[in-house]
This record gives sequence, structure tokens and C-alpha cells, in this order.
Amino acid sequence: MKRDVSEEASVTIGLDLGDTYSYAFAIDADGVMVEEGRVRTTRAGIMRFLKDRDPCRIALEVGTHSPWVSRFVSDLGHEVLVANARKLRAIYCNELKSDRIDAEMLARIARLDPQLLYPIRHRGAVAQTDLARIRSRAALVRARTLLINHVRGLVKAFGKRLPKCGTRSFSSKAAAHIPEELQAALHPLLSTITELSQQIDRQQRAIVKLAADSYPETASLQQVFGVGPVTALTYVLTLQDPTRFQKSRDVAAYLGLTPRRRQSGDHEPELRISKTGDADLRRLLVQAAQYILGPFGPETALRVWGLTLANRGGKRAKRRAVVAVARKLAVLLHRLWLTGDVYAPAGLPTEQNAEAA
Repeated sequence: MKRDVSEEASVTIGLDLGDTYSYAFAIDADGVMVEEGRVRTTRAGIMRFLKDRDPCRIALEVGTHSPWVSRFVSDLGHEVLVANARKLRAIYCNELKSDRIDAEMLARIARLDPQLLYPIRHRGAVAQTDLARIRSRAALVRARTLLINHVRGLVKAFGKRLPKCGTRSFSSKAAAHIPEELQAALHPLLSTITELSQQIDRQQRAIVKLAADSYPETASLQQVFGVGPVTALTYVLTLQDPTRFQKSRDVAAYLGLTPRRRQSGDHEPELRISKTGDADLRRLLVQAAQYILGPFGPETALRVWGLTLANRGGKRAKRRAVVAVARKLAVLLHRLWLTGDVYAPAGLPTEQNAEAA
């Protein structure tokens, strides 16, 4: 039987993670400091600090090192609380901020009431590894976009313009239109753009294969128009377990697609979305919503509903419509994942629904 670490823990440790060194602040059940000091932010350093120590409650803030540290410390038999940094104003708004003070604040909050940390749950090591492939592809796409914009900007500064074309054919079509005086400066960039496009294609094929072989549940999500293998796989790897949400609507709030709330008495202003949760997945859902509302989106009930919102006037209405459709997509994808149903979007003829399914 697995022991209940939270009941055994008599010491609470706040661990303020740093890139090279972390600061640990330990208190007992009465809130009295029993130990403090720097810890090397490596597995060996953390092992030395926790070696031969009774089960503890260890609180740390979410950050670059928190995924592997939380898994490593948990495997050593300790209770780990990964605090949501957005909720800890007592730490990031402190006028006397330091590593020691941050670690002490984490320890004291965790001792009194762990729920005040709004603890999050990191994804597993396998999911993090698979998600790294998607994020590497995204980094390559951003690099290619940056170089293309750079080339277009330089050519424009010399009084000429490059023809409109897709990113895949940019290098071949732009080469003939580059001014002679810029040939030496820009041709190496065109070669780099071509190489980046090839790398992106290889990553894309690998992601499609990964989704089909290791995550067959992504097939249900790709039934929705505008949702491809990258979006579907990112969705599955980010949420990991669909049963962790009591209602499908909770996913929209988890991904920061619902409005913030600041109610006081009879005053409740209309605010923007919270933008909490995974920014990459939120961006992909917004891109899928833009496709649904764009010129190539099929005439489904979701598209008609979104366009009705967009036609209420102005650019702001269009942006709100995109976010609203992305919010509905987050809920819909969770429902499809949970049930495995065949998706038949309302508004399409039966034969098109059958083909999509």
C-alpha cells in the first residue's frame, strides 16, 4: 500500500529554483525554521540535500526546472507542490524580493494551506519529450518567418517588392527579384529558408507518424475541420487525461479562453480572456478558429455562429468571434476525446459528413 506522504510530513520546505543554484528554506510543524541554504540545481545536488531525510512537503514555483525537479523529488518519496506563479502575488509583488524570502514564503504558505499555492500538475516525461518535437517545429517556423520578413523588408527599402507567394516557394520565386546590390547579402538567407522548409517538412511527417502510432485518440479530434495532427497532438499531450476535468467546459477556462472576472457589488466589468494555461495550444486553437471563419472554412453551424458574432461590427467583433470559436473548439475536442464519437458537423450535407468522418 502506498504511504500517504502528506500525513507523514512534519517538515515543509520551500525551494526557490534557480538556473545554477536553488535556495531551500525548511520549517517544522510549528513554523520554526530548522534549516536553510543553497542547493545545486542538479540531480546530484538535490539528492545530497534530501538524502536520508524523512518524507517532507516540498513547495516550488513553476518554471524551467520545475518539471524534472518535481518528478525527481516525488520519486524520492516526498510530497511535491508546484505553485502557480500567476497566483502568488505575495511573492512576485514583494518589495523585498530575494531567493531566501521567496523560499520562505513558499514554505509558510505550503504549511498553512497548500491550496493557496493553486498547485499545478506537470505532464509526464514521455509527454514532455513528445511535446518537445512539436515545439521544435514551431521554433523552426518562427525562424523561417523572421527570415522571410527580413528579406522582404530589405528589398522594399531599395524601392522594389518581392512577389506574393507561399512560404514553401518563397526562395525559388524571390531569387529572381532580388536587386543586384543585395544578391551577396540575401542569397545565403534564401538557402537557409530552403533548409528550414525541408526541416519543417521532416518534423511535420514525424509528428503525423507519432500521432498515428502512439496517440490514436488524436484521430477523433482531427474529424473537426481546421484541426490537424499538430493541433490534435498538442491538445492530447497538454491535457494528458480527459477525465481530470469534471465538465468539458472546464477545458476552456484551463486554457485561458474564458474572460477574467472582477466582480464587486453590482459592478462587474467586461474583461478580456485570462490567457492562463498553455500558450502554444491556445494559439493553435485560435489558428484553427481563424481557418473555420476564413474563406476556406466549410459552411458548418459553428462557422455560421462565428460569422454572426463577427458581423456585429468592427475589428473587435471579429477578434471576439475568433476567440469564441476557439473556446467552443476546446470544449468540442474534449468531448470527442472523452466519448470517441463520430463528429458530424451540423450544416453540412450528409455525404460531406460521411466523407469527413
